[in-house]
Amino acid sequence: MRCSTYWAARLICGAMVWIALVFPALGAEGDSADGETTASPPAEMKGLPLLHFEAFEKDPAETLNQWKPTDPKAWAIVETEQGHAYALQGKSDYNPPVRSPLNISLLTTLDVTDFVLQADMKQTGTEYGHRDMCIFFGYQDPSHFYYVHIATKADEHANSVFIVNNEPRLSIARERTDGTDWGSGVYHKVRVERDCTSGSIKVFFDDMSKPIMTAEDKTFLYGKVGFGSFDDTGIVDNVTLWGKKKG
Repeated sequence: MRCSTYWAARLICGAMVWIALVFPALGAEGDSADGETTASPPAEMKGLPLLHFEAFEKDPAETLNQWKPTDPKAWAIVETEQGHAYALQGKSDYNPPVRSPLNISLLTTLDVTDFVLQADMKQTGTEYGHRDMCIFFGYQDPSHFYYVHIATKADEHANSVFIVNNEPRLSIARERTDGTDWGSGVYHKVRVERDCTSGSIKVFFDDMSKPIMTAEDKTFLYGKVGFGSFDDTGIVDNVTLWGKKKG
């Protein structure tokens, strides 16, 4: 009897290990920094309801209808080893009205006030000081918005939180790191948290317990969100937005 019980336990343990190896997402409660599609994200984050989740696995035409790029020819849904993702593949044919990023794709279906925006992001350009990817928010029009510029080295034009307010972009970060290492061929989990009451802006990169940038500003209290780069290339996947809708 003891022998049969022992072997039954061994079989159960072996099956559990096999399931964990073959279906790792079953043990996940969120999304992954390796670009893999995961289980549905939490229905709430920081007290904000889930508004949108996009893993880019549905009909590409339907997905692309939800996004508005500054140049549609620069963006495409691509197939990767982990599944489909949204890729910025080249420089956009776009001249902004004031000095600001060239490559922008906005989620057109929502305007939000307070929000948490999270995605898996991979930089695909060559290394240099301003090698970047960006997250946009509070977007009103091409001359009025915020963006987070995550780059290799920080200076007055890089690796900071910026405001575009009818004049060339201006860094408004209160705190920031000296730079951010995108690595090569690696997805990173990036998150922006926005509280319009306090004006707080927090940016996280892989470590969700400590921001790499903070800012405080109340100029734009709602707007669209999106992704892109100043003038580089990259890939975005598993876009998750929790927040409050405007109005």
